[in-house]
Amino acid sequence: MVKHIFVTGGVVSSLGKGLTSAALGMILERRGLKVSMQKLDPYINVDPGTMSPYQHGEVYVLDDGAETDLDLGHYERYTNAHLDRHSNYTTGKIYSGVIARERRGDYLGSTVQVIPHITDAIKDAILKGVAPGVDVAITEIGGTVGDIESLPFIEAIRQFALERASSDVMFIHLTLLPYLRASGEMKTKPTQQSVGKLREIGIQPDVLICRTEQPLSDEMARKISLFCNVRRESVIEERDVEFSIYEVPLMLVRAGIDKIISRRLHLPVEVETNLDDWRAMIADMRATTQSCEIAVVGKYIQLHDAYKSIYEALSHAGIANHCKVKLRKVRAEDYYEQGSILLDGVDGVLIPGGFGERGVEGKIRAIQHARETGLPFFGICLGMQCATIEYARNVLGLEGANTEELDPRCPHPVIHVIPENAGVEQKGATMRLGEYRCELVEGTLARRLYGSSQVLERHRHRYEYNNEYRQKLERAGLVTAGLYADKNLVEIVELPSHPFFVGVQFHPEFKSKPLRPHPIFAGFVAAALAHARNGGRSGVAERTKA
Repeated sequence: MVKHIFVTGGVVSSLGKGLTSAALGMILERRGLKVSMQKLDPYINVDPGTMSPYQHGEVYVLDDGAETDLDLGHYERYTNAHLDRHSNYTTGKIYSGVIARERRGDYLGSTVQVIPHITDAIKDAILKGVAPGVDVAITEIGGTVGDIESLPFIEAIRQFALERASSDVMFIHLTLLPYLRASGEMKTKPTQQSVGKLREIGIQPDVLICRTEQPLSDEMARKISLFCNVRRESVIEERDVEFSIYEVPLMLVRAGIDKIISRRLHLPVEVETNLDDWRAMIADMRATTQSCEIAVVGKYIQLHDAYKSIYEALSHAGIANHCKVKLRKVRAEDYYEQGSILLDGVDGVLIPGGFGERGVEGKIRAIQHARETGLPFFGICLGMQCATIEYARNVLGLEGANTEELDPRCPHPVIHVIPENAGVEQKGATMRLGEYRCELVEGTLARRLYGSSQVLERHRHRYEYNNEYRQKLERAGLVTAGLYADKNLVEIVELPSHPFFVGVQFHPEFKSKPLRPHPIFAGFVAAALAHARNGGRSGVAERTKA
Protein backbone atom coordinates (compact mmCIF):
# COMPACT_ATOMS: atom_id res chain seq x y z
CA MET A 1 0.00 0.00 0.00
CA VAL A 2 1.36 3.41 -1.00
CA LYS A 3 1.85 5.81 1.90
CA HIS A 4 0.75 9.43 1.38
CA ILE A 5 2.18 12.63 2.87
CA PHE A 6 0.29 15.89 2.38
CA VAL A 7 2.20 19.15 2.90
CA THR A 8 0.17 22.27 3.63
CA GLY A 9 1.21 25.82 4.47
CA GLY A 10 -0.12 28.50 6.76
CA VAL A 11 0.22 32.14 7.87
CA VAL A 12 1.78 33.50 4.65
CA SER A 13 2.62 32.33 1.16
CA SER A 14 6.16 31.73 -0.16
CA LEU A 15 7.21 29.91 3.02
CA GLY A 16 9.11 27.28 1.07
CA LYS A 17 6.64 24.38 0.96
CA GLY A 18 8.08 23.24 -2.35
CA LEU A 19 11.63 23.23 -1.04
CA THR A 20 10.59 21.45 2.16
CA SER A 21 8.55 18.87 0.22
CA ALA A 22 11.51 18.22 -2.08
CA ALA A 23 13.82 17.83 0.93
CA LEU A 24 11.39 15.32 2.47
CA GLY A 25 11.34 13.36 -0.78
CA MET A 26 15.12 13.28 -0.90
CA ILE A 27 15.36 12.13 2.73
CA LEU A 28 12.97 9.24 2.08
CA GLU A 29 14.85 8.23 -1.06
CA ARG A 30 18.06 8.13 0.96
CA ARG A 31 16.29 5.61 3.19
CA GLY A 32 15.82 3.27 0.22
CA LEU A 33 12.24 4.25 -0.64
CA LYS A 34 10.78 5.14 -4.02
CA VAL A 35 9.01 8.50 -3.92
CA SER A 36 6.55 10.38 -6.13
CA MET A 37 6.08 14.16 -5.94
CA GLN A 38 3.02 16.22 -6.81
CA LYS A 39 1.84 19.84 -6.53
CA LEU A 40 -1.83 20.88 -6.39
CA ASP A 41 -2.27 24.58 -7.16
CA PRO A 42 -5.46 26.50 -6.32
CA TYR A 43 -5.37 29.06 -9.15
CA ILE A 44 -7.90 28.81 -11.99
CA ASN A 45 -5.37 28.87 -14.84
CA VAL A 46 -5.20 25.43 -16.43
CA ASP A 47 -1.43 25.64 -16.10
CA PRO A 48 1.10 28.45 -15.50
CA GLY A 49 2.08 28.58 -19.19
CA THR A 50 0.27 31.85 -19.89
CA MET A 51 1.14 33.53 -16.59
CA SER A 52 3.65 36.35 -16.28
CA PRO A 53 6.87 35.43 -14.44
CA TYR A 54 6.13 38.43 -12.20
CA GLN A 55 2.97 36.64 -11.10
CA HIS A 56 4.26 33.15 -10.50
CA GLY A 57 7.97 32.90 -11.29
CA GLU A 58 9.34 30.64 -14.01
CA VAL A 59 7.35 28.03 -15.89
CA TYR A 60 9.01 24.66 -15.32
CA VAL A 61 8.75 22.28 -18.29
CA LEU A 62 8.76 18.48 -17.96
CA ASP A 63 9.87 15.80 -20.43
CA ASP A 64 6.30 15.22 -21.62
CA GLY A 65 5.82 18.92 -22.38
CA ALA A 66 3.74 19.80 -19.31
CA GLU A 67 4.13 23.44 -18.26
CA THR A 68 4.18 23.31 -14.48
CA ASP A 69 4.80 25.20 -11.26
CA LEU A 70 8.39 26.12 -10.41
CA ASP A 71 8.24 23.93 -7.28
CA LEU A 72 8.52 20.91 -9.56
CA GLY A 73 12.02 22.15 -10.28
CA HIS A 74 12.83 21.70 -6.60
CA TYR A 75 11.40 18.19 -6.76
CA GLU A 76 13.65 17.21 -9.65
CA ARG A 77 16.76 18.86 -8.24
CA TYR A 78 16.43 17.06 -4.91
CA THR A 79 14.91 13.71 -5.87
CA ASN A 80 14.86 11.09 -8.60
CA ALA A 81 11.05 11.03 -8.73
CA HIS A 82 9.50 10.66 -12.17
CA LEU A 83 7.43 13.75 -12.95
CA ASP A 84 4.85 14.13 -15.70
CA ARG A 85 1.65 16.05 -16.42
CA HIS A 86 -0.06 14.29 -13.50
CA SER A 87 2.48 15.79 -11.12
CA ASN A 88 0.82 19.23 -11.24
CA TYR A 89 -2.90 19.95 -11.11
CA THR A 90 -4.62 23.31 -10.82
CA THR A 91 -8.17 24.35 -10.03
CA GLY A 92 -8.55 25.17 -13.72
CA LYS A 93 -7.38 21.71 -14.77
CA ILE A 94 -9.65 19.98 -12.25
CA TYR A 95 -12.72 22.01 -13.21
CA SER A 96 -12.02 21.63 -16.95
CA GLY A 97 -12.07 17.87 -16.52
CA VAL A 98 -15.27 17.88 -14.46
CA ILE A 99 -17.05 20.20 -16.90
CA ALA A 100 -15.96 18.04 -19.85
CA ARG A 101 -17.42 14.98 -18.10
CA GLU A 102 -20.65 16.83 -17.40
CA ARG A 103 -20.93 17.81 -21.10
CA ARG A 104 -20.52 14.14 -22.07
CA GLY A 105 -23.31 13.18 -19.70
CA ASP A 106 -21.05 11.13 -17.43
CA TYR A 107 -22.86 12.27 -14.29
CA LEU A 108 -26.21 10.82 -15.44
CA GLY A 109 -28.21 13.95 -14.77
CA SER A 110 -26.77 14.69 -11.32
CA THR A 111 -26.35 18.23 -10.11
CA VAL A 112 -22.58 18.73 -10.33
CA GLN A 113 -21.24 20.17 -7.07
CA VAL A 114 -17.97 20.89 -5.30
CA ILE A 115 -18.70 17.97 -2.98
CA PRO A 116 -18.55 15.23 -4.16
CA HIS A 117 -17.69 15.86 -7.82
CA ILE A 118 -14.81 18.36 -7.54
CA THR A 119 -13.33 16.70 -4.47
CA ASP A 120 -13.61 13.28 -6.16
CA ALA A 121 -11.74 14.68 -9.17
CA ILE A 122 -9.01 15.99 -6.87
CA LYS A 123 -8.70 12.58 -5.19
CA ASP A 124 -8.45 10.93 -8.61
CA ALA A 125 -5.73 13.42 -9.53
CA ILE A 126 -3.77 12.51 -6.39
CA LEU A 127 -3.85 8.84 -7.39
CA LYS A 128 -2.82 9.64 -10.98
CA GLY A 129 0.26 11.36 -9.61
CA VAL A 130 1.53 8.12 -8.05
CA ALA A 131 3.98 6.37 -10.37
CA PRO A 132 4.18 2.54 -10.43
CA GLY A 133 6.23 0.99 -7.65
CA VAL A 134 6.13 4.07 -5.41
CA ASP A 135 6.40 3.60 -1.65
CA VAL A 136 5.60 7.15 -0.52
CA ALA A 137 3.64 9.80 -2.44
CA ILE A 138 4.23 13.41 -1.35
CA THR A 139 1.57 15.93 -2.38
CA GLU A 140 2.07 19.63 -1.75
CA ILE A 141 -1.07 21.78 -1.50
CA GLY A 142 -0.40 25.23 -2.93
CA GLY A 143 -1.61 28.44 -1.37
CA THR A 144 -2.23 29.17 2.30
CA VAL A 145 -4.68 27.46 4.63
CA GLY A 146 -7.65 29.78 5.03
CA ASP A 147 -7.66 30.95 1.41
CA ILE A 148 -11.07 30.40 -0.16
CA GLU A 149 -9.58 28.91 -3.34
CA SER A 150 -7.68 26.25 -1.38
CA LEU A 151 -10.75 24.88 0.41
CA PRO A 152 -11.72 22.17 -2.14
CA PHE A 153 -8.19 20.76 -2.04
CA ILE A 154 -8.06 20.76 1.77
CA GLU A 155 -11.46 19.08 1.90
CA ALA A 156 -10.36 16.51 -0.69
CA ILE A 157 -7.27 15.45 1.27
CA ARG A 158 -9.41 15.24 4.43
CA GLN A 159 -11.70 12.81 2.63
CA PHE A 160 -8.71 10.98 1.16
CA ALA A 161 -7.30 10.31 4.64
CA LEU A 162 -10.71 9.25 5.97
CA GLU A 163 -10.99 6.59 3.26
CA ARG A 164 -7.64 4.98 4.15
CA ALA A 165 -5.98 3.36 7.13
CA SER A 166 -4.61 5.89 9.60
CA SER A 167 -1.07 4.53 9.13
CA ASP A 168 -1.18 5.22 5.37
CA VAL A 169 -1.66 9.01 5.47
CA MET A 170 0.03 11.82 7.36
CA PHE A 171 -0.19 15.60 7.31
CA ILE A 172 2.77 17.96 7.59
CA HIS A 173 2.00 21.63 8.08
CA LEU A 174 4.58 24.32 7.32
CA THR A 175 4.05 27.51 9.25
CA LEU A 176 5.76 30.76 10.23
CA LEU A 177 6.92 32.02 13.60
CA PRO A 178 7.29 35.77 13.02
CA TYR A 179 9.97 37.59 14.97
CA LEU A 180 9.11 41.10 16.16
CA ARG A 181 12.40 42.97 16.31
CA ALA A 182 10.95 45.94 18.18
CA SER A 183 10.04 43.79 21.17
CA GLY A 184 12.58 41.02 20.58
CA GLU A 185 9.83 38.38 20.63
CA MET A 186 8.87 35.44 18.46
CA LYS A 187 5.12 34.91 18.18
CA THR A 188 3.25 31.59 18.06
CA LYS A 189 -0.29 32.96 17.67
CA PRO A 190 -0.30 32.94 13.81
CA THR A 191 0.75 29.28 13.91
CA GLN A 192 -1.99 28.45 16.43
CA GLN A 193 -4.60 30.15 14.23
CA SER A 194 -3.33 28.43 11.08
CA VAL A 195 -3.53 25.00 12.69
CA GLY A 196 -6.93 25.97 14.08
CA LYS A 197 -8.16 26.56 10.52
CA LEU A 198 -6.98 23.09 9.51
CA ARG A 199 -8.63 21.48 12.52
CA GLU A 200 -11.93 23.25 11.77
CA ILE A 201 -11.93 21.47 8.39
CA GLY A 202 -11.14 18.17 10.06
CA ILE A 203 -7.37 17.82 9.57
CA GLN A 204 -5.04 17.36 12.52
CA PRO A 205 -1.40 17.90 11.49
CA ASP A 206 0.99 15.14 12.51
CA VAL A 207 4.06 17.38 12.17
CA LEU A 208 4.57 21.13 12.36
CA ILE A 209 7.61 22.53 10.57
CA CYS A 210 8.16 26.04 11.85
CA ARG A 211 9.97 28.54 9.63
CA THR A 212 11.86 31.01 11.79
CA GLU A 213 14.71 33.51 11.80
CA GLN A 214 15.59 32.86 15.44
CA PRO A 215 16.19 29.60 17.36
CA LEU A 216 13.04 27.87 18.58
CA SER A 217 13.31 27.42 22.34
CA ASP A 218 12.05 24.27 24.04
CA GLU A 219 9.56 26.36 26.01
CA MET A 220 8.08 27.82 22.84
CA ALA A 221 7.99 24.42 21.13
CA ARG A 222 6.07 23.00 24.10
CA LYS A 223 3.61 25.89 23.91
CA ILE A 224 3.01 25.19 20.21
CA SER A 225 2.64 21.49 20.98
CA LEU A 226 0.03 22.18 23.65
CA PHE A 227 -2.10 24.64 21.68
CA CYS A 228 -1.86 22.82 18.34
CA ASN A 229 -2.31 19.27 19.68
CA VAL A 230 0.97 18.08 18.11
CA ARG A 231 3.54 16.05 20.04
CA ARG A 232 6.56 18.04 21.20
CA GLU A 233 9.03 15.98 19.17
CA SER A 234 6.95 16.67 16.05
CA VAL A 235 7.30 20.46 16.38
CA ILE A 236 10.34 21.00 14.18
CA GLU A 237 12.41 24.11 13.66
CA GLU A 238 13.32 25.03 10.09
CA ARG A 239 15.47 28.11 10.55
CA ASP A 240 16.43 30.32 7.61
CA VAL A 241 19.62 28.89 6.13
CA GLU A 242 22.52 31.32 5.99
CA PHE A 243 24.61 29.51 3.41
CA SER A 244 22.64 27.39 0.95
CA ILE A 245 19.12 26.01 0.45
CA TYR A 246 20.76 22.63 0.02
CA GLU A 247 21.31 22.55 3.78
CA VAL A 248 17.57 22.03 4.38
CA PRO A 249 17.60 18.18 4.16
CA LEU A 250 20.49 18.05 6.66
CA MET A 251 18.62 20.38 9.03
CA LEU A 252 15.45 18.27 8.87
CA VAL A 253 17.33 15.02 9.50
CA ARG A 254 19.07 16.57 12.52
CA ALA A 255 15.60 17.38 13.84
CA GLY A 256 14.58 13.73 13.41
CA ILE A 257 11.98 14.12 10.65
CA ASP A 258 13.11 10.87 9.00
CA LYS A 259 12.37 8.83 12.12
CA ILE A 260 9.09 10.66 12.80
CA ILE A 261 7.77 9.91 9.30
CA SER A 262 8.92 6.29 9.47
CA ARG A 263 7.18 5.68 12.79
CA ARG A 264 4.00 7.48 11.73
CA LEU A 265 3.67 5.58 8.44
CA HIS A 266 4.91 2.24 9.81
CA LEU A 267 8.01 2.29 7.61
CA PRO A 268 11.33 0.69 8.67
CA VAL A 269 12.70 2.91 11.46
CA GLU A 270 16.09 1.24 11.89
CA VAL A 271 17.24 2.24 8.36
CA GLU A 272 19.77 5.08 8.34
CA THR A 273 19.34 8.15 6.13
CA ASN A 274 22.51 8.25 4.04
CA LEU A 275 23.39 11.86 3.25
CA ASP A 276 27.18 11.51 3.24
CA ASP A 277 27.64 12.79 -0.32
CA TRP A 278 25.30 15.69 0.39
CA ARG A 279 27.26 16.64 3.52
CA ALA A 280 30.51 16.44 1.55
CA MET A 281 29.02 18.72 -1.11
CA ILE A 282 28.03 21.34 1.47
CA ALA A 283 31.47 21.11 3.12
CA ASP A 284 33.15 21.65 -0.24
CA MET A 285 30.89 24.63 -0.97
CA ARG A 286 31.84 26.17 2.37
CA ALA A 287 35.56 25.54 1.89
CA THR A 288 35.94 27.00 -1.60
CA THR A 289 37.78 30.31 -1.82
CA GLN A 290 37.73 30.98 -5.56
CA SER A 291 34.88 32.71 -7.33
CA CYS A 292 33.67 34.16 -10.59
CA GLU A 293 30.89 36.64 -11.37
CA ILE A 294 28.20 35.98 -13.96
CA ALA A 295 25.95 38.73 -15.31
CA VAL A 296 22.42 37.56 -16.10
CA VAL A 297 20.97 40.10 -18.52
CA GLY A 298 17.23 39.57 -18.57
CA LYS A 299 13.74 41.00 -18.78
CA TYR A 300 12.37 39.73 -15.45
CA ILE A 301 15.47 40.32 -13.39
CA GLN A 302 13.63 41.97 -10.48
CA LEU A 303 12.02 38.68 -9.44
CA HIS A 304 14.50 35.97 -8.43
CA ASP A 305 12.03 33.15 -9.09
CA ALA A 306 11.61 34.23 -12.73
CA TYR A 307 14.98 32.59 -13.52
CA LYS A 308 15.07 30.20 -10.56
CA SER A 309 16.32 27.13 -12.44
CA ILE A 310 19.04 29.14 -14.20
CA TYR A 311 20.38 30.49 -10.92
CA GLU A 312 20.35 27.00 -9.42
CA ALA A 313 22.08 25.51 -12.47
CA LEU A 314 24.82 28.15 -12.14
CA SER A 315 25.18 27.17 -8.49
CA HIS A 316 25.51 23.50 -9.50
CA ALA A 317 28.17 24.44 -12.05
CA GLY A 318 30.01 26.29 -9.30
CA ILE A 319 29.98 23.13 -7.19
CA ALA A 320 31.46 21.17 -10.12
CA ASN A 321 34.23 23.76 -10.54
CA HIS A 322 34.87 24.18 -6.80
CA CYS A 323 34.04 27.86 -6.93
CA LYS A 324 31.35 30.26 -5.81
CA VAL A 325 29.29 31.82 -8.58
CA LYS A 326 28.35 35.41 -7.83
CA LEU A 327 25.34 36.77 -9.67
CA ARG A 328 25.01 40.24 -11.15
CA LYS A 329 21.42 40.82 -12.23
CA VAL A 330 21.21 43.33 -15.09
CA ARG A 331 17.95 44.61 -16.55
CA ALA A 332 18.16 44.33 -20.31
CA GLU A 333 16.52 47.76 -20.70
CA ASP A 334 19.17 49.29 -18.46
CA TYR A 335 21.91 47.76 -20.58
CA TYR A 336 20.37 49.24 -23.71
CA GLU A 337 20.48 52.71 -22.12
CA GLN A 338 23.74 52.53 -20.14
CA GLY A 339 25.87 50.07 -22.09
CA SER A 340 28.86 47.93 -21.16
CA ILE A 341 29.62 49.79 -17.93
CA LEU A 342 27.03 47.47 -16.37
CA LEU A 343 29.26 44.49 -17.23
CA ASP A 344 32.51 45.92 -15.88
CA GLY A 345 34.35 43.26 -13.90
CA VAL A 346 32.10 40.31 -14.73
CA ASP A 347 33.54 37.01 -15.95
CA GLY A 348 30.65 35.81 -18.08
CA VAL A 349 27.31 36.86 -19.57
CA LEU A 350 24.19 34.70 -19.62
CA ILE A 351 21.11 35.69 -21.62
CA PRO A 352 18.01 33.74 -20.52
CA GLY A 353 14.80 33.01 -22.37
CA GLY A 354 11.73 35.21 -22.53
CA PHE A 355 8.93 36.54 -24.68
CA GLY A 356 8.02 39.91 -26.12
CA GLU A 357 9.90 42.98 -27.33
CA ARG A 358 10.93 44.60 -24.05
CA GLY A 359 14.64 44.28 -23.39
CA VAL A 360 15.56 42.42 -26.59
CA GLU A 361 17.76 45.19 -28.03
CA GLY A 362 19.59 45.43 -24.70
CA LYS A 363 20.26 41.69 -24.80
CA ILE A 364 21.57 41.96 -28.35
CA ARG A 365 23.98 44.75 -27.35
CA ALA A 366 25.20 42.74 -24.35
CA ILE A 367 25.87 39.77 -26.64
CA GLN A 368 27.80 41.99 -29.04
CA HIS A 369 29.98 43.19 -26.15
CA ALA A 370 30.67 39.60 -25.02
CA ARG A 371 31.49 38.46 -28.56
CA GLU A 372 33.80 41.36 -29.36
CA THR A 373 35.68 41.32 -26.02
CA GLY A 374 36.05 37.55 -25.61
CA LEU A 375 33.84 37.50 -22.52
CA PRO A 376 32.35 33.98 -21.98
CA PHE A 377 28.76 33.96 -23.23
CA PHE A 378 25.87 31.53 -22.83
CA GLY A 379 22.48 32.13 -24.46
CA ILE A 380 19.36 30.12 -23.66
CA CYS A 381 16.27 29.99 -25.92
CA LEU A 382 15.64 33.68 -26.71
CA GLY A 383 19.28 34.21 -25.70
CA MET A 384 20.37 31.92 -28.56
CA GLN A 385 18.00 33.70 -30.93
CA CYS A 386 19.38 37.10 -29.92
CA ALA A 387 22.93 35.80 -30.52
CA THR A 388 21.91 34.75 -34.03
CA ILE A 389 20.32 38.15 -34.71
CA GLU A 390 23.40 39.97 -33.38
CA TYR A 391 25.73 37.93 -35.58
CA ALA A 392 23.54 38.42 -38.65
CA ARG A 393 23.47 42.19 -38.14
CA ASN A 394 27.01 42.94 -37.05
CA VAL A 395 29.12 40.23 -38.71
CA LEU A 396 27.11 39.14 -41.74
CA GLY A 397 25.93 42.73 -42.36
CA LEU A 398 22.24 41.90 -42.72
CA GLU A 399 20.71 45.24 -41.81
CA GLY A 400 17.33 44.87 -40.14
CA ALA A 401 17.85 41.21 -39.23
CA ASN A 402 15.37 40.28 -36.52
CA THR A 403 12.88 37.73 -35.27
CA GLU A 404 9.37 37.47 -36.68
CA GLU A 405 8.12 37.58 -33.09
CA LEU A 406 9.03 41.28 -32.91
CA ASP A 407 8.92 42.32 -36.56
CA PRO A 408 6.94 40.02 -38.87
CA ARG A 409 7.90 42.18 -41.87
CA CYS A 410 11.63 42.51 -41.17
CA PRO A 411 13.86 42.16 -44.27
CA HIS A 412 15.91 39.32 -42.75
CA PRO A 413 13.88 37.03 -40.43
CA VAL A 414 16.81 34.94 -39.21
CA ILE A 415 14.44 33.72 -36.48
CA HIS A 416 10.99 32.74 -37.69
CA VAL A 417 7.81 31.17 -36.34
CA ILE A 418 7.66 27.37 -36.15
CA PRO A 419 5.93 26.57 -39.48
CA GLU A 420 3.22 24.37 -37.98
CA ASN A 421 2.37 27.16 -35.51
CA ALA A 422 1.94 29.85 -38.15
CA GLY A 423 -1.52 31.36 -37.72
CA VAL A 424 -2.17 29.73 -34.34
CA GLU A 425 -3.79 32.33 -32.10
CA GLN A 426 -4.32 30.32 -28.90
CA LYS A 427 -1.49 30.95 -26.43
CA GLY A 428 -1.73 28.03 -24.00
CA ALA A 429 0.32 24.89 -24.79
CA THR A 430 0.81 25.84 -28.46
CA MET A 431 4.61 26.00 -28.42
CA ARG A 432 7.23 23.37 -29.05
CA LEU A 433 7.19 21.81 -25.60
CA GLY A 434 9.00 19.01 -23.85
CA GLU A 435 11.90 16.71 -24.56
CA TYR A 436 13.47 16.38 -28.02
CA ARG A 437 16.62 14.64 -29.21
CA CYS A 438 19.58 16.81 -30.23
CA GLU A 439 22.34 15.40 -32.47
CA LEU A 440 25.73 16.94 -31.61
CA VAL A 441 28.16 17.78 -34.39
CA GLU A 442 31.58 16.15 -34.24
CA GLY A 443 34.44 18.48 -33.33
CA THR A 444 32.31 21.12 -31.62
CA LEU A 445 32.63 22.42 -28.08
CA ALA A 446 29.08 21.23 -27.32
CA ARG A 447 30.05 17.67 -28.32
CA ARG A 448 33.10 17.79 -26.05
CA LEU A 449 31.16 19.20 -23.10
CA TYR A 450 28.41 16.59 -23.32
CA GLY A 451 30.81 13.76 -24.11
CA SER A 452 28.08 12.23 -26.25
CA SER A 453 26.83 12.26 -29.85
CA GLN A 454 23.22 12.95 -28.87
CA VAL A 455 21.28 14.28 -25.91
CA LEU A 456 17.69 14.84 -24.81
CA GLU A 457 16.75 18.38 -23.79
CA ARG A 458 13.53 20.21 -22.92
CA HIS A 459 12.05 22.97 -25.04
CA ARG A 460 9.59 25.82 -24.64
CA HIS A 461 9.49 28.18 -27.59
CA ARG A 462 7.37 29.35 -30.51
CA TYR A 463 10.12 30.69 -32.81
CA GLU A 464 13.22 29.03 -34.28
CA TYR A 465 16.42 29.54 -36.25
CA ASN A 466 15.55 30.11 -39.91
CA ASN A 467 17.39 27.53 -42.06
CA GLU A 468 17.26 29.85 -45.08
CA TYR A 469 20.08 31.82 -43.44
CA ARG A 470 22.05 28.86 -42.13
CA GLN A 471 24.65 28.63 -44.90
CA LYS A 472 25.36 32.35 -44.79
CA LEU A 473 25.76 32.35 -41.01
CA GLU A 474 27.97 29.25 -41.05
CA ARG A 475 30.21 30.71 -43.77
CA ALA A 476 30.55 33.81 -41.58
CA GLY A 477 31.73 31.67 -38.66
CA LEU A 478 28.61 30.92 -36.57
CA VAL A 479 28.87 27.13 -36.29
CA THR A 480 25.87 24.83 -36.02
CA ALA A 481 26.80 22.50 -33.16
CA GLY A 482 23.51 20.68 -32.55
CA LEU A 483 20.49 19.66 -34.64
CA TYR A 484 17.05 18.20 -34.13
CA ALA A 485 17.58 15.77 -36.96
CA ASP A 486 13.92 14.80 -37.52
CA LYS A 487 13.12 18.29 -38.78
CA ASN A 488 16.65 19.59 -39.47
CA LEU A 489 16.28 22.33 -36.85
CA VAL A 490 19.27 24.16 -35.39
CA GLU A 491 19.49 23.56 -31.64
CA ILE A 492 22.98 24.85 -30.76
CA VAL A 493 25.24 27.53 -32.22
CA GLU A 494 28.78 28.41 -31.15
CA LEU A 495 31.87 30.38 -32.16
CA PRO A 496 35.06 28.27 -32.31
CA SER A 497 37.30 31.37 -32.28
CA HIS A 498 35.83 32.60 -28.97
CA PRO A 499 36.83 31.47 -25.43
CA PHE A 500 33.23 30.36 -24.82
CA PHE A 501 30.30 31.43 -26.99
CA VAL A 502 27.38 28.99 -26.97
CA GLY A 503 23.68 29.49 -27.64
CA VAL A 504 21.07 26.75 -27.19
CA GLN A 505 17.43 26.73 -28.27
CA PHE A 506 16.40 24.42 -25.43
CA HIS A 507 16.38 24.91 -21.64
CA PRO A 508 19.31 22.99 -20.13
CA GLU A 509 18.67 24.47 -16.69
CA PHE A 510 15.78 22.00 -16.27
CA LYS A 511 18.19 19.04 -16.38
CA SER A 512 20.72 20.25 -13.79
CA LYS A 513 21.14 18.83 -10.27
CA PRO A 514 23.52 19.75 -7.41
CA LEU A 515 25.48 16.51 -7.69
CA ARG A 516 24.98 16.21 -11.47
CA PRO A 517 25.41 19.69 -12.98
CA HIS A 518 24.48 20.29 -16.59
CA PRO A 519 27.61 20.00 -18.80
CA ILE A 520 27.09 23.27 -20.68
CA PHE A 521 26.58 25.21 -17.45
CA ALA A 522 29.67 23.50 -16.01
CA GLY A 523 31.69 24.45 -19.10
CA PHE A 524 30.42 28.02 -19.03
CA VAL A 525 31.36 28.52 -15.38
CA ALA A 526 34.77 26.89 -16.04
CA ALA A 527 35.37 29.46 -18.78
CA ALA A 528 34.21 32.29 -16.48
CA LEU A 529 36.52 31.03 -13.73
CA ALA A 530 39.43 30.98 -16.20
CA HIS A 531 38.53 34.55 -17.13
CA ALA A 532 38.58 35.52 -13.44
CA ARG A 533 41.94 33.82 -12.89
CA ASN A 534 43.33 35.76 -15.84
CA GLY A 535 42.45 38.99 -14.10
CA GLY A 536 39.51 39.63 -16.39
CA ARG A 537 41.34 38.88 -19.64
CA SER A 538 40.03 36.42 -22.20
CA GLY A 539 41.95 34.42 -24.75
CA VAL A 540 41.36 31.66 -27.24
CA ALA A 541 43.55 29.31 -25.20
CA GLU A 542 41.12 29.48 -22.30
CA ARG A 543 38.48 27.75 -24.43
CA THR A 544 40.25 24.42 -24.10
CA LYS A 545 40.08 24.64 -20.30
CA ALA A 546 36.28 24.75 -20.44
